[in-house]
Amino acid sequence: MQDLKYVKIDRQVCQWLREAREIVLSELNSQLTVETKSGRKDLVTNVDKQVEQFLTNKIKTQYPESHILGEEGFGDKVDENTDGIIWIVDPIDGTMNFVKQRNNFAIMIGVYKDQEPILGYIMNVVTGELLHGGPLTGIKLNQAEISNIENQGLSEGLIGLSGPLLVHNEYNMQTIGDSALGMRIYGSAGLEIMAVIKGELVGYISYLRPWDFGAGKILAECCGLSFTMVDGQPLNMLSSGVVLIATKRAHSDILTIVSQ
Repeated sequence: MQDLKYVKIDRQVCQWLREAREIVLSELNSQLTVETKSGRKDLVTNVDKQVEQFLTNKIKTQYPESHILGEEGFGDKVDENTDGIIWIVDPIDGTMNFVKQRNNFAIMIGVYKDQEPILGYIMNVVTGELLHGGPLTGIKLNQAEISNIENQGLSEGLIGLSGPLLVHNEYNMQTIGDSALGMRIYGSAGLEIMAVIKGELVGYISYLRPWDFGAGKILAECCGLSFTMVDGQPLNMLSSGVVLIATKRAHSDILTIVSQ
């Protein structure tokens, strides 16, 4: 049964994301201010900051008691002892794609209560596709409810992989890729998780931080997908490491290869 309180929040956040999308699209062909963070491949732009500030302001205005963990640092200090409502915000997921392609990037929000999943959102900014919902509302792609995802094995579908993990063959990544029908690298965790939920990929493996998977974990688990560390260990909303999202059969197939 749907929880009407969370249905109302869901509608509200969907509207915020549509507004955030318009902010990004208005800047899509503008000259960006680009800075590096941890290295030359870890970028942040003026638009990342603008979108995170916009969403943070919306959340704090409507839900002032909430805590916010934002990738670009406009939120609060959140740790394993933080309780209540926590919003995890990734204003531009796939910033390198945004800078170099002006395509293939997402905005993501995950909402947790006492570190338990409530609502997740992944928006493909360019196409406008919005995957949203949670265990108390159901999951929708725009307004269409997500149907059951076919439980295919690794050998029956495409696998999304991290480029660095594949190149360095960490966790037997090359064998995993060879065992699938093909490999795909999107450069955006949100879009790859969305692709798994849509049935376009049987799985996705990459090094992720909380803002990279906070939304996707909620959505994927609601759809019956497995969402763990690459060795099968559980992860909580504040984990960082190599993460595996897959159908249950592909998940089992991949764990077997990882353990070899």
